[in-house]
Amino acid sequence: MTLPPADPLPDPPVLSDAARWRTFLWLWGSQALSVLGGGLSAFAMNIYLTQSRFPLEGQKPELAAALALTGLGWGAAAILGAPLAGALADRWNRRRMMITCDLLGALLLALGVLMVTLGTPPVWLLTLFTAALGLVGTFHGSAFDTSYSSLVTRDRLPRANGLMQTLWSLSGLLSPALAALLIGLPALARQGEAPGVLGGALAGLPDGVPLALGIDAASFLLAAAVVSRLHWPQPPRRDGGRGRPSLAQDMRFGWTFIGRRPALLHLLLTFAGVNLLTSGVGVLHPLLVRFTLGTPADGAGAALATVWTALSAGGLLGGLLVSVTGGLKRRRVLGVLVPMIAAGTAHALSGVAGSLPLTAACVLAFGVMTPIMNAHSQSIWQAQVAPELQGRVFSVRRLIAQFTAPLSTALAGLLAARVGAGSILLWSGVLMAVLATAQLLNPHLRRVEDPLPEAPPLTA
Repeated sequence: MTLPPADPLPDPPVLSDAARWRTFLWLWGSQALSVLGGGLSAFAMNIYLTQSRFPLEGQKPELAAALALTGLGWGAAAILGAPLAGALADRWNRRRMMITCDLLGALLLALGVLMVTLGTPPVWLLTLFTAALGLVGTFHGSAFDTSYSSLVTRDRLPRANGLMQTLWSLSGLLSPALAALLIGLPALARQGEAPGVLGGALAGLPDGVPLALGIDAASFLLAAAVVSRLHWPQPPRRDGGRGRPSLAQDMRFGWTFIGRRPALLHLLLTFAGVNLLTSGVGVLHPLLVRFTLGTPADGAGAALATVWTALSAGGLLGGLLVSVTGGLKRRRVLGVLVPMIAAGTAHALSGVAGSLPLTAACVLAFGVMTPIMNAHSQSIWQAQVAPELQGRVFSVRRLIAQFTAPLSTALAGLLAARVGAGSILLWSGVLMAVLATAQLLNPHLRRVEDPLPEAPPLTA
């Protein structure tokens, strides 16, 4: 994947604050359908594994392994690719980088349609497929995150971050129901409930996974078309007159920057701990629904959709709350830690609720807290890191905060078959609440929003 550097491009016109906000809204809107498509295909793959590939009681270990491996494929590729993606986001034109990643994502999904249509792909191939999507996603995310923070004024950052959290939650709210519908369309067509040419085409599909992947591919193409019509400023590089550093130096830069700022490092390690304790829900929730709550195999898709819809509905409410209020203007670290304590409590209760309605209520409460703490954390980082450095710094931030997520997924797959999904949710939630409570007393985190001290020039 090669992209022309940003330097030869003509400077975009200078935009007023109002024009920048409008451009951000267009940029945000262009990604909304793409994120919805991504959630649609991801949920469809989970239903496919749970309901079509491994539906039997005796296939619990195989299902846990498949869910863990596909989740690990995406997460590991996204995290390991982050330093390179961040370095390139500060070197290349971010708008062109986003367009290229959108087109590559559409191509991969088209290949995915062929993969699931022409046969029954093995789990290792599905893992490679999700890994490729994760790698493209981390390049796109590096360009996107650093682009909108260059558009939005500092006082509007919490509101913009609230909108971003709302976007992901809205996708999660709509995707499960749409995916469940698409999965069942071919079966309905074979029963004669979808007559005509369309019904004949649908009846020839084993399930609706190809439809979900195809819609996701179309959403990538639409996002690329919209972004191609937008323009925003690319922050100029400031390398202290020492000449442009090498790519390897750029990849090391974020480590040096964060390592010299203990307050930001402590905030980062707190999120790494939270991700270790909670990122396995993609494995745990299907197993909780199927086995702990005793849902029959033919109803697992609808029950899982209920749980994940509750999670996303909570996220939507939390994101809207931050978007409307603008979040905390001072002491934003409290907007991180207090919701984190509440989220850990809800996470623990979801493992012992005992029924689908109570489990969904606990998951909804967890969902409300998540965008609030994420938006405040993102605002702290955006205020503390200059826009021209954010690609390199945020990529390392993503790697440190999320390197525990694949480990969490792997541990969930290994432990859930032995001790049960409910027990893992209970104790991981308790530990999350204890961790966040302890950080309220951390002197480094209490100073995380203080102006950064002058540091020697960073040469990476």
